[in-house]
Amino acid sequence: MYAVSNQSGRRFLITGANSGLGKETARRLAAAGASVTMACRSTDKAQAAREEILRETPDADVTIEALDLSDLASVHALADEIRSDGKGLDVLVNNAGVMTPPERMLTKDGHELQWGSNFLGPFVLTNLLLPTLLEGRAPRVTTMSSIAAHAASINFADLEWEKKYSSWRAYGQSKLADLLMGLHLARVSQERGWRLLSTIAHPGYTKTNLQSAGAALGSGRTTMMTRIMDLDVLPSMDAVQGAGPELMAATDPAARNGTFYGPKSRTGMTGEAAEVPVYRSAKGPTLAASVWALAAATTGVDLPRV
Repeated sequence: MYAVSNQSGRRFLITGANSGLGKETARRLAAAGASVTMACRSTDKAQAAREEILRETPDADVTIEALDLSDLASVHALADEIRSDGKGLDVLVNNAGVMTPPERMLTKDGHELQWGSNFLGPFVLTNLLLPTLLEGRAPRVTTMSSIAAHAASINFADLEWEKKYSSWRAYGQSKLADLLMGLHLARVSQERGWRLLSTIAHPGYTKTNLQSAGAALGSGRTTMMTRIMDLDVLPSMDAVQGAGPELMAATDPAARNGTFYGPKSRTGMTGEAAEVPVYRSAKGPTLAASVWALAAATTGVDLPRV
Protein backbone atom coordinates (compact mmCIF):
# COMPACT_ATOMS: atom_id res chain seq x y z
CA MET A 1 0.00 0.00 0.00
CA TYR A 2 1.36 3.40 -0.98
CA ALA A 3 2.50 5.37 2.09
CA VAL A 4 1.56 9.05 1.89
CA SER A 5 4.24 11.43 3.14
CA ASN A 6 3.49 14.22 5.60
CA GLN A 7 1.11 16.68 3.93
CA SER A 8 0.74 19.17 6.77
CA GLY A 9 0.11 22.71 5.58
CA ARG A 10 -1.21 21.63 2.17
CA ARG A 11 -4.81 21.94 1.04
CA PHE A 12 -6.31 19.34 -1.30
CA LEU A 13 -9.59 19.64 -3.19
CA ILE A 14 -10.89 16.18 -4.12
CA THR A 15 -13.91 15.77 -6.37
CA GLY A 16 -16.21 12.82 -5.72
CA ALA A 17 -14.71 12.26 -2.27
CA ASN A 18 -17.80 10.78 -0.65
CA SER A 19 -17.23 7.20 -1.82
CA GLY A 20 -14.83 4.77 -3.47
CA LEU A 21 -11.39 5.97 -4.47
CA GLY A 22 -12.19 9.58 -3.63
CA LYS A 23 -13.13 8.75 -0.06
CA GLU A 24 -10.08 6.55 0.41
CA THR A 25 -7.86 9.30 -1.00
CA ALA A 26 -9.44 11.87 1.33
CA ARG A 27 -9.08 9.51 4.31
CA ARG A 28 -5.37 8.91 3.80
CA LEU A 29 -4.56 12.52 2.98
CA ALA A 30 -6.36 13.67 6.13
CA ALA A 31 -4.43 11.11 8.17
CA ALA A 32 -1.22 12.52 6.64
CA GLY A 33 -2.04 16.00 7.94
CA ALA A 34 -3.52 17.56 4.82
CA SER A 35 -6.40 20.01 4.83
CA VAL A 36 -9.00 18.22 2.71
CA THR A 37 -11.96 19.75 0.91
CA MET A 38 -14.43 17.15 -0.31
CA ALA A 39 -16.30 18.41 -3.37
CA CYS A 40 -19.33 16.19 -3.89
CA ARG A 41 -22.70 16.10 -5.60
CA SER A 42 -24.37 14.60 -2.53
CA THR A 43 -23.45 16.67 0.52
CA ASP A 44 -25.33 14.20 2.75
CA LYS A 45 -23.11 11.34 1.60
CA ALA A 46 -20.09 13.62 1.90
CA GLN A 47 -21.03 14.42 5.49
CA ALA A 48 -21.26 10.71 6.31
CA ALA A 49 -17.84 10.15 4.74
CA ARG A 50 -16.42 13.13 6.65
CA GLU A 51 -17.71 11.73 9.96
CA GLU A 52 -16.11 8.38 9.14
CA ILE A 53 -12.77 10.08 8.49
CA LEU A 54 -13.02 12.09 11.71
CA ARG A 55 -13.68 8.95 13.74
CA GLU A 56 -10.36 7.63 12.50
CA THR A 57 -8.46 10.95 12.63
CA PRO A 58 -10.30 13.19 15.14
CA ASP A 59 -8.13 16.25 14.56
CA ALA A 60 -8.38 16.07 10.76
CA ASP A 61 -9.20 19.25 8.82
CA VAL A 62 -11.98 18.09 6.47
CA THR A 63 -14.60 20.35 4.90
CA ILE A 64 -17.36 19.83 2.33
CA GLU A 65 -18.35 21.79 -0.77
CA ALA A 66 -21.19 21.07 -3.19
CA LEU A 67 -20.18 20.17 -6.74
CA ASP A 68 -22.09 18.64 -9.63
CA LEU A 69 -19.69 18.15 -12.54
CA SER A 70 -22.63 17.56 -14.88
CA ASP A 71 -23.72 21.17 -14.29
CA LEU A 72 -21.16 23.77 -15.35
CA ALA A 73 -22.93 26.43 -13.28
CA SER A 74 -22.14 24.31 -10.22
CA VAL A 75 -18.51 24.05 -11.34
CA HIS A 76 -18.25 27.82 -11.68
CA ALA A 77 -19.89 28.30 -8.27
CA LEU A 78 -17.39 26.03 -6.54
CA ALA A 79 -14.45 27.70 -8.27
CA ASP A 80 -15.75 31.10 -7.14
CA GLU A 81 -16.01 29.81 -3.57
CA ILE A 82 -12.48 28.38 -3.52
CA ARG A 83 -11.00 31.50 -5.10
CA SER A 84 -12.65 33.76 -2.54
CA ASP A 85 -12.36 31.80 0.71
CA GLY A 86 -8.80 32.98 1.39
CA LYS A 87 -7.48 29.48 2.17
CA GLY A 88 -5.53 28.98 -1.04
CA LEU A 89 -5.22 25.63 -2.79
CA ASP A 90 -2.20 23.38 -3.26
CA VAL A 91 -3.56 20.30 -5.03
CA LEU A 92 -6.64 19.65 -7.15
CA VAL A 93 -7.55 15.97 -7.52
CA ASN A 94 -9.96 15.43 -10.41
CA ASN A 95 -11.34 12.13 -9.14
CA ALA A 96 -15.11 12.11 -9.69
CA GLY A 97 -16.73 10.41 -12.64
CA VAL A 98 -19.57 8.31 -13.99
CA MET A 99 -19.15 4.98 -15.77
CA THR A 100 -21.12 3.35 -18.59
CA PRO A 101 -24.77 4.29 -18.13
CA PRO A 102 -26.62 1.90 -20.48
CA GLU A 103 -28.52 4.70 -22.19
CA ARG A 104 -27.28 7.97 -23.67
CA MET A 105 -28.00 10.63 -21.06
CA LEU A 106 -27.31 14.35 -21.01
CA THR A 107 -25.80 16.77 -18.53
CA LYS A 108 -27.67 19.90 -17.52
CA ASP A 109 -25.75 21.70 -20.26
CA GLY A 110 -26.83 19.23 -22.93
CA HIS A 111 -23.63 17.18 -23.26
CA GLU A 112 -23.42 13.40 -23.31
CA LEU A 113 -23.17 12.50 -19.63
CA GLN A 114 -19.76 10.83 -19.58
CA TRP A 115 -18.12 13.40 -21.87
CA GLY A 116 -19.60 16.22 -19.81
CA SER A 117 -19.09 14.85 -16.29
CA ASN A 118 -15.79 13.01 -16.73
CA PHE A 119 -14.04 15.53 -18.97
CA LEU A 120 -15.71 18.88 -19.59
CA GLY A 121 -16.56 19.44 -15.91
CA PRO A 122 -13.01 18.72 -14.65
CA PHE A 123 -11.60 20.72 -17.58
CA VAL A 124 -13.56 23.81 -16.55
CA LEU A 125 -12.80 23.35 -12.85
CA THR A 126 -9.08 22.95 -13.51
CA ASN A 127 -8.84 26.07 -15.66
CA LEU A 128 -10.88 28.19 -13.26
CA LEU A 129 -8.74 27.15 -10.29
CA LEU A 130 -5.36 27.52 -12.00
CA PRO A 131 -4.83 31.15 -10.88
CA THR A 132 -5.39 30.12 -7.25
CA LEU A 133 -3.19 27.04 -7.59
CA LEU A 134 -0.37 29.04 -9.17
CA GLU A 135 -0.20 31.24 -6.07
CA GLY A 136 1.04 28.23 -4.06
CA ARG A 137 4.62 27.09 -3.54
CA ALA A 138 4.30 23.63 -5.10
CA PRO A 139 0.88 23.37 -6.80
CA ARG A 140 -0.31 20.22 -8.48
CA VAL A 141 -3.26 18.98 -10.53
CA THR A 142 -3.87 15.23 -10.51
CA THR A 143 -6.39 13.88 -12.98
CA MET A 144 -7.85 10.39 -12.92
CA SER A 145 -7.93 8.51 -16.20
CA SER A 146 -8.75 4.82 -16.59
CA ILE A 147 -7.38 1.61 -18.03
CA ALA A 148 -10.27 2.00 -20.47
CA ALA A 149 -8.30 4.80 -22.13
CA HIS A 150 -5.76 2.25 -23.34
CA ALA A 151 -7.93 1.05 -26.23
CA ALA A 152 -9.96 4.24 -26.62
CA SER A 153 -9.97 6.93 -29.27
CA ILE A 154 -11.46 10.39 -29.65
CA ASN A 155 -14.54 10.24 -31.87
CA PHE A 156 -14.04 13.66 -33.46
CA ALA A 157 -16.88 13.02 -35.92
CA ASP A 158 -19.38 12.53 -33.08
CA LEU A 159 -17.93 13.60 -29.72
CA GLU A 160 -21.35 13.59 -28.08
CA TRP A 161 -22.37 10.12 -29.40
CA GLU A 162 -25.55 11.42 -31.03
CA LYS A 163 -25.44 9.02 -33.99
CA LYS A 164 -24.73 5.66 -32.32
CA TYR A 165 -24.26 5.50 -28.56
CA SER A 166 -21.80 3.01 -27.08
CA SER A 167 -21.56 3.32 -23.31
CA TRP A 168 -18.13 1.69 -23.09
CA ARG A 169 -16.61 3.61 -26.02
CA ALA A 170 -18.03 6.86 -24.66
CA TYR A 171 -16.52 6.11 -21.27
CA GLY A 172 -13.14 5.25 -22.80
CA GLN A 173 -13.20 8.45 -24.85
CA SER A 174 -13.91 10.57 -21.76
CA LYS A 175 -11.05 8.97 -19.80
CA LEU A 176 -8.64 9.27 -22.72
CA ALA A 177 -9.59 12.95 -22.85
CA ASP A 178 -8.69 13.20 -19.15
CA LEU A 179 -5.27 11.70 -19.85
CA LEU A 180 -4.77 14.11 -22.75
CA MET A 181 -5.85 17.04 -20.56
CA GLY A 182 -3.26 16.14 -17.94
CA LEU A 183 -0.53 15.76 -20.56
CA HIS A 184 -1.35 19.06 -22.28
CA LEU A 185 -1.46 20.94 -18.97
CA ALA A 186 1.96 19.51 -18.13
CA ARG A 187 3.31 20.76 -21.47
CA VAL A 188 1.82 24.22 -20.98
CA SER A 189 3.21 24.45 -17.46
CA GLN A 190 6.71 23.67 -18.70
CA GLU A 191 6.45 26.09 -21.61
CA ARG A 192 5.24 28.92 -19.37
CA GLY A 193 7.69 28.24 -16.56
CA TRP A 194 4.99 27.54 -14.00
CA ARG A 195 5.74 25.70 -10.76
CA LEU A 196 2.62 23.62 -11.38
CA LEU A 197 2.89 19.85 -11.78
CA SER A 198 0.23 18.04 -13.79
CA THR A 199 0.10 14.30 -13.12
CA ILE A 200 -2.30 11.59 -14.22
CA ALA A 201 -3.30 8.25 -12.71
CA HIS A 202 -5.44 5.22 -13.35
CA PRO A 203 -6.58 2.67 -10.73
CA GLY A 204 -6.41 -0.48 -12.84
CA TYR A 205 -9.47 -2.52 -12.07
CA THR A 206 -10.58 -1.33 -8.66
CA LYS A 207 -14.04 -2.48 -7.64
CA THR A 208 -16.01 0.43 -6.21
CA ASN A 209 -19.56 1.70 -6.55
CA LEU A 210 -18.55 3.48 -9.78
CA GLN A 211 -19.48 0.44 -11.88
CA SER A 212 -22.84 -0.18 -10.23
CA ALA A 213 -23.79 3.51 -9.98
CA GLY A 214 -23.38 4.04 -13.72
CA ALA A 215 -25.29 0.88 -14.56
CA ALA A 216 -28.17 1.98 -12.33
CA LEU A 217 -28.79 5.14 -14.35
CA GLY A 218 -31.52 5.28 -16.97
CA SER A 219 -33.76 2.26 -17.50
CA GLY A 220 -31.80 -0.03 -15.19
CA ARG A 221 -30.46 -2.13 -18.08
CA THR A 222 -26.84 -3.17 -17.72
CA THR A 223 -24.12 -3.25 -20.35
CA MET A 224 -22.23 -6.37 -21.38
CA MET A 225 -19.06 -4.97 -19.81
CA THR A 226 -20.85 -4.41 -16.50
CA ARG A 227 -22.14 -7.98 -16.56
CA ILE A 228 -18.60 -9.29 -17.19
CA MET A 229 -17.32 -7.25 -14.26
CA ASP A 230 -20.03 -8.69 -12.02
CA LEU A 231 -18.79 -12.22 -12.73
CA ASP A 232 -15.58 -11.57 -10.74
CA VAL A 233 -13.46 -13.31 -13.37
CA LEU A 234 -11.07 -10.37 -13.77
CA PRO A 235 -8.22 -9.60 -11.35
CA SER A 236 -9.27 -6.69 -9.18
CA MET A 237 -8.36 -4.59 -6.14
CA ASP A 238 -10.31 -2.89 -3.38
CA ALA A 239 -10.29 0.88 -2.83
CA VAL A 240 -7.45 0.74 -0.28
CA GLN A 241 -5.13 -0.79 -2.88
CA GLY A 242 -6.64 0.99 -5.85
CA ALA A 243 -6.18 4.48 -4.43
CA GLY A 244 -2.41 4.04 -4.51
CA PRO A 245 -1.80 5.46 -8.00
CA GLU A 246 -4.02 8.48 -7.33
CA LEU A 247 -2.31 9.19 -4.01
CA MET A 248 1.12 8.73 -5.55
CA ALA A 249 0.24 11.07 -8.41
CA ALA A 250 -0.99 13.69 -5.94
CA THR A 251 1.85 13.48 -3.40
CA ASP A 252 4.95 11.79 -4.83
CA PRO A 253 7.87 14.14 -4.04
CA ALA A 254 9.72 12.83 -7.12
CA ALA A 255 6.84 13.46 -9.53
CA ARG A 256 7.59 15.12 -12.84
CA ASN A 257 5.27 16.95 -15.17
CA GLY A 258 3.18 14.57 -17.24
CA THR A 259 3.95 11.50 -15.10
CA PHE A 260 1.38 8.72 -15.41
CA TYR A 261 0.78 6.41 -12.45
CA GLY A 262 -0.99 3.07 -12.27
CA PRO A 263 -0.71 -0.47 -10.92
CA LYS A 264 2.62 -2.05 -11.84
CA SER A 265 1.83 -5.42 -13.38
CA ARG A 266 1.67 -7.15 -16.74
CA THR A 267 -2.06 -6.52 -17.10
CA GLY A 268 -2.10 -3.09 -15.46
CA MET A 269 -5.23 -4.14 -13.58
CA THR A 270 -3.69 -4.84 -10.18
CA GLY A 271 -0.40 -4.22 -8.41
CA GLU A 272 1.53 -1.67 -6.42
CA ALA A 273 1.37 1.97 -7.47
CA ALA A 274 4.19 3.04 -9.78
CA GLU A 275 5.02 5.24 -12.72
CA VAL A 276 3.71 3.55 -15.88
CA PRO A 277 4.05 4.31 -19.61
CA VAL A 278 1.57 6.67 -21.21
CA TYR A 279 -0.84 4.77 -23.44
CA ARG A 280 -0.15 4.77 -27.16
CA SER A 281 -3.70 6.05 -27.68
CA ALA A 282 -2.61 9.40 -26.17
CA LYS A 283 0.58 9.89 -28.18
CA GLY A 284 -0.54 11.70 -31.32
CA PRO A 285 1.66 14.80 -31.76
CA THR A 286 -1.26 17.23 -31.82
CA LEU A 287 -3.96 15.12 -30.19
CA ALA A 288 -3.80 16.59 -26.68
CA ALA A 289 -3.74 20.18 -27.96
CA SER A 290 -6.66 19.47 -30.30
CA VAL A 291 -8.83 17.99 -27.55
CA TRP A 292 -7.94 20.89 -25.24
CA ALA A 293 -8.91 23.42 -27.92
CA LEU A 294 -12.22 21.65 -28.52
CA ALA A 295 -13.03 21.69 -24.81
CA ALA A 296 -12.14 25.38 -24.56
CA ALA A 297 -14.36 26.22 -27.52
CA THR A 298 -17.21 24.14 -26.12
CA THR A 299 -17.13 25.55 -22.58
CA GLY A 300 -15.84 29.07 -23.17
CA VAL A 301 -13.14 28.45 -20.53
CA ASP A 302 -9.41 28.28 -21.22
CA LEU A 303 -6.01 28.78 -19.64
CA PRO A 304 -5.60 31.90 -17.49
CA ARG A 305 -3.47 34.79 -18.69
CA VAL A 306 -0.75 34.43 -16.07
